[in-house]
Amino acid sequence: MRVTASDFTGDITIFSGSAHPEFARRMCDILGVGLSPSTTDRFSNDCLQVQLQANCRRRDVYIVQPLVPPVQEHLVELLLMLDAARGASATHITAVIPHFSYARSDKKDASRISIGGRLVADLLVASGATRVLTMALHSPQVHGFFNVPVDHLSAVPELARHFAAQDRDLANTVVVSPDLGNAKVASQMARQLGVPVAAGSKRRLADDRVVIDSIVGDVDGRDVIVLDDEIANGGSMVELVRVLRTRNVGRISLACTHGLFSGKASERLAGLGVDEIVSTDTVPLAPEKVLPEMTTCSVAPLFAEAVRRTNCGESVSTLFNGDGTHA
Repeated sequence: MRVTASDFTGDITIFSGSAHPEFARRMCDILGVGLSPSTTDRFSNDCLQVQLQANCRRRDVYIVQPLVPPVQEHLVELLLMLDAARGASATHITAVIPHFSYARSDKKDASRISIGGRLVADLLVASGATRVLTMALHSPQVHGFFNVPVDHLSAVPELARHFAAQDRDLANTVVVSPDLGNAKVASQMARQLGVPVAAGSKRRLADDRVVIDSIVGDVDGRDVIVLDDEIANGGSMVELVRVLRTRNVGRISLACTHGLFSGKASERLAGLGVDEIVSTDTVPLAPEKVLPEMTTCSVAPLFAEAVRRTNCGESVSTLFNGDGTHA
């Protein structure tokens, strides 16, 4: 898919923060528009200053910035860019956040604990965002944290297309969610592939320690596609693969939307001996973290189409059917 300036109904300007400029460039190449320049400077007192170096007045402005490590640095940069666009009289300002990492802080599950997802949503709106475009929020309630429209995309169709296109028989395959909370998303992929679904019963002991007591569903002797919204330190995957191996499963593939692979995750995953690890390009992957069995599916075309539809006043939700498949 490639569009031209004539496909847009209004003036469009796209900026990128420093978190993932490659993703923004992929979007711009698909849309047939240039990536507008900006600068981010650091004062001697460690404060940041942003300058947008393209006209924003009465334009439809999109600022691309996933919240990836260092998350706080990239968050503040995004807030400053939004504020700069508002001060430059942009008509509409969309925060394009392929990975909204604060979505994991979505509930009060301990005394006197902060709910970071709601706070960051308020900060984005207070800084000037009039719309948010994101993908695979950790839980549905995060969508409701925002007081502006949110277009919440799914990578499931792209991931399912990857497995469907491979030259292998899926008749003996099952999609497995590491926990019951992600089972609905795993069910969407399972329906698209025409295979059954199963889920682990997971308890989190710490940020990097989980226990999976059992697996709900038939996995014995089957090939397995494990699907999660993100792989961070790899703890859930390591524990789930351990349990799956006790059930004599065949081929094991790991899939996720956000491949963070933080800390020693790549080393831990390399030692699992799985057949394939599939993620998308919502998060930049450093060369030293890449494993031979890793595959990256690009969701930049999906974000580009959502941007085009937003600018043209078309429905973004019709990109998907009720089960998460592309319309």
